[in-house]
Amino acid sequence: MTSTVILQAAGGNSMLSTLVPMVLIMVVFYFFMIRPQVKKAKDHKKLVADLKKGDKIVTTAGIHGRIVDMNELTFLIEVEGGTKIRFDKSAISLDATKASTEAPKA
Repeated sequence: MTSTVILQAAGGNSMLSTLVPMVLIMVVFYFFMIRPQVKKAKDHKKLVADLKKGDKIVTTAGIHGRIVDMNELTFLIEVEGGTKIRFDKSAISLDATKASTEAPKA
């Protein structure tokens, strides 16, 4: 009878010793992978929502231009030479208007 209790206690301890590292791995994964991605997506959404006509932008493809028209899903940007290109709002990478006004700290 006592040997059965000892074996059951040892089996429970073994399960606990494998469960704790798994939980710790999930917590670390959340704080180093998932949480920063969610924050980055929220910041990008705010950046795109704050853009207006006349702002200078940079797309994810590296194209620099100025917003001349916008609707719910896209921006029409004017690049050098007067050429106009339509981009999805998700393709906006940087607000160059704000980036150029902020002086780099030396």
